[in-house]
Amino acid sequence: MTGDNSGQGSEWWRGCVIYQVYPRSFQDTTGDGSGDLKGITARLAHIASLGVDAVWLSPFFKSPMADMGYDVSDYRDVDPMFGTLEDFDALVAEAHWLGLKLIIDQVISHSSDKHEWFLESRASRDNAKADWYVWADAKPDGSAPNNWQSLFGGPAWEWDATRRQYYMHNFLAAQPDLNFHNPEVQDAVLDTVRFWLERGVDGFRLDTVNYYVHDRWLRDNPPLASSVAGTNGATSTYGFQEHLFDKTRPENLAFLKRFRALLDEYPDRAAVGEVGDEERSLQTLAAYVSSGDKLQMCYTFDLLSPQFSAAHVRGCVEAFETTAPDGWICWAFSNHDVVRHVSRWTRPGESPDAVAKFSIALLSCLRGSICLYQGEELGLEEAELAYEDLRDPVGIRFWPGVKGRDGCRTPMVWEAEAENAGFSRAKPWLPVPQAHRARAVDAQNGEERSVLAAYRSILALRKSHPALIQGAIRFLDAEGDVLAFLRERDGERLLCVFNFSPEATGWALPTEIGEAEITPFDVDAAGILTGVIEDIVLALPPLGSFVGRIG
Repeated sequence: MTGDNSGQGSEWWRGCVIYQVYPRSFQDTTGDGSGDLKGITARLAHIASLGVDAVWLSPFFKSPMADMGYDVSDYRDVDPMFGTLEDFDALVAEAHWLGLKLIIDQVISHSSDKHEWFLESRASRDNAKADWYVWADAKPDGSAPNNWQSLFGGPAWEWDATRRQYYMHNFLAAQPDLNFHNPEVQDAVLDTVRFWLERGVDGFRLDTVNYYVHDRWLRDNPPLASSVAGTNGATSTYGFQEHLFDKTRPENLAFLKRFRALLDEYPDRAAVGEVGDEERSLQTLAAYVSSGDKLQMCYTFDLLSPQFSAAHVRGCVEAFETTAPDGWICWAFSNHDVVRHVSRWTRPGESPDAVAKFSIALLSCLRGSICLYQGEELGLEEAELAYEDLRDPVGIRFWPGVKGRDGCRTPMVWEAEAENAGFSRAKPWLPVPQAHRARAVDAQNGEERSVLAAYRSILALRKSHPALIQGAIRFLDAEGDVLAFLRERDGERLLCVFNFSPEATGWALPTEIGEAEITPFDVDAAGILTGVIEDIVLALPPLGSFVGRIG
């Protein structure tokens, strides 16, 4: 049994449930077709009704919106599209009144090319901010300084005619990378973090946290053998390299310690980092959450993939427990960058609702904190959009091979029969899918067997059992596509079993618990925990789940 973490109850983030809001798609109050901060404030009661602990806001800062707000032009202000600083303060106050923590995105690996820092940096090679971004001379033939590639396709270098140098961008050319080797840059970034701490935020989600520091010698990345062979399914040139030098550099650990030291000046604050590191994600996560002097927790993309099996989930969890035994992880199945998990995991002939209920039961039983993405509590599927409706630069560039991220970013559906499903009285920035209307909040409220009811029931179950929040986890052997494990804390032992198969199955209780009395938890009004013990065999229907107390 690993990872008890007893005595950590004062750390609210350990085992918490976070609800991610994509501000542009949550609620419009101004009639411009885009969501705003006042809209989020107006809908916080819905979020609180789920039984979550915290709200994570994707970026709302001033931005040209080249990458939907992940290109920040002013880290200390709200974009007029979303409202004002006063609107943000009101949002913080309402969240705290409802008992919710507020976490905001910090996009500090890069800024917008319209940020005043970059405008000054590109003006000359000898101004006060000349070294605030990653600049390099061209090779003698005029080509880029090295072979680094942008995650959004093509070289990670853009020629600037004023400085007559290249600047680095891991993402869009409109998102130049800050130079974290410069202590002044670190100081300036931390000052912006302090600005929001002073406004009462409870924590931060750190975008692309392992991208902050680059190799100061600009060494070429080696090719991936699988990419050379053409077997890794790369859809952009980024996937053809092993990213040893353009990210995840060891110097990043020193900055994360500075970040944590600032956070520790304010009581009860926390940070969760987004780790995108292909083959080394767990090793990177372990380094970032170890020793209690860097981040409180991180998440990877391991469970944000199309893989849906007991073996995959067990492998991911056990790998984390082995690699980072003193660390903490945040698990998620969906977010604003990936296809919604109900669409990824529903097989032909299966009910999306059954997949949604199975998924939240599984997620709620894993050891770690968990993150929900807006609309998943309604069982929303990925939206199919026409090319002319796309707003995501990734989808626009790589269509039709890659459809982009707009399909998971469509507006929240509040009222099934209202104009634009209650999101806006104007044409929304992305279409509201007709299929989503039937799953609107008002259509599911009061329905005992709805996905929304299942989320509320299972999250209430998680909150009432410390073993599910912070308890240790130990996996049990199971044949077929069955995942079985124990959660234990303060004398409470829970058995959790999940049948990933589309076929009914029986799981014989292990000898160590076969003679014990097992009390099933009853939240079946919503049709979540559907397994039944018959003698010493647990009978599980297709996509069946079971949680019960041992002894």
